[in-house]
Amino acid sequence: MAAPLVGWRLLSLMYDFFAALGLWLLVAAIFVALHHDAVIGGVLGLLEFIVLWSVTGAYAMASWRRGGQTLGMRPWRLRVVAVDGGVPTWRALLIRYAVGNASLLLGGLGFWWAWVDRDRLTWHDRTSGTRLRREPKPAR
Repeated sequence: MAAPLVGWRLLSLMYDFFAALGLWLLVAAIFVALHHDAVIGGVLGLLEFIVLWSVTGAYAMASWRRGGQTLGMRPWRLRVVAVDGGVPTWRALLIRYAVGNASLLLGGLGFWWAWVDRDRLTWHDRTSGTRLRREPKPAR
């Protein structure tokens, strides 16, 4: 089964942005409450960034591990699986998250790579040993 087109992946990311935004607002509120003011720069700002990145990763990896899908993947019937079709390991999911983030920081190059890859795989698919597949529509 071929990997989903890049468009499905991007639509999923757009949906997941809103779930992540909710988590980010919660983390920011905690930092503001603890600091009694907005956190801008410095060591505390770096710590907040690391916590935001980690909380987002925990959400994504737990979703992928639990059912193979984040909230944003469900409407598009996308699912993360191991190469053998089973549940990916935590290590594979961490690699997937880290390489996916690096890809985004590089202007999405790892995502755009799927357009030229013979199997339509992204960098994070290849490096993590995971695959994104599109499930068939349920029978009615």
